[in-house]
Amino acid sequence: MSERSTNGAQRGHAYILSSPDPEESLRAARRMAAAAVCLRGGKEPCGQCRHCRKAQAGIHPDIITLRRLTDDKGKQKREIGVDQIRWLSADAVVLPNEAERKVYILEEADTMNLPAQNAALKLLEEPPAGALFLLTAANPALLLPTVRSRCAEVYLGGERSEADEESRELAGAYLKAVAAGDRARLYAWCAGNEGLDQAHTAAFLDSASELVADMLCGRKPSRLDRKSLLALSALLGRCSAWLRVNVGIKHIFGLLAVDSIAGAETEEKTIDRSR
Repeated sequence: MSERSTNGAQRGHAYILSSPDPEESLRAARRMAAAAVCLRGGKEPCGQCRHCRKAQAGIHPDIITLRRLTDDKGKQKREIGVDQIRWLSADAVVLPNEAERKVYILEEADTMNLPAQNAALKLLEEPPAGALFLLTAANPALLLPTVRSRCAEVYLGGERSEADEESRELAGAYLKAVAAGDRARLYAWCAGNEGLDQAHTAAFLDSASELVADMLCGRKPSRLDRKSLLALSALLGRCSAWLRVNVGIKHIFGLLAVDSIAGAETEEKTIDRSR
């Protein structure tokens, strides 16, 4: 497990627990929730106190799990909706029943739709005292950069694989071309990578979105201004969504070639004026 924030376990008020395996991130969230209500107050639950026993049994009244609802046919909906987050916000201001704090596990938080994420942002910006929010996500890049900036991020996949490093290198090269404002360079880069398969394209888009989020939050330096970064974040999010519905890889890179520089033109003019 690697944490990208300097916050200690349980010191923050919100965490994003990310893993390609949803069960792994959910297990980690439940363990953190148990530790948060544990009478011993350590980083790990003691497993012996009454709060830990209730947490293990899934009956602790101050550990609340929010997940996608099901429709009238029993099929799980595609998204977490804004009404669910509004309910959570109203419940979070109510004092705990037994423990010293309340813990909310947002299962598959990356399925929140945009209104739900905006509602969650308000909650994370001004969290009620004693409330802890644990967001599990297979793809944190689908969360708004502003939501991610309010959370400590914990990656549960162990060491980054070679494929992860390759996707991060691709993302860095792409953003360098965008920041330079050189359309010919960007077109050449996109043409050179449009032969990637779907898995590698998805990994690249995730890494690029993650890097843009880090730049927006000040975790990474950037030559791009905030407006440009927000535009790129939206563009990368659209590309990821379209890739999931089987839009062709060449179309994805074609869109990046055409629309990426538009978000960076403000920065390009700033660089030109400084010369």
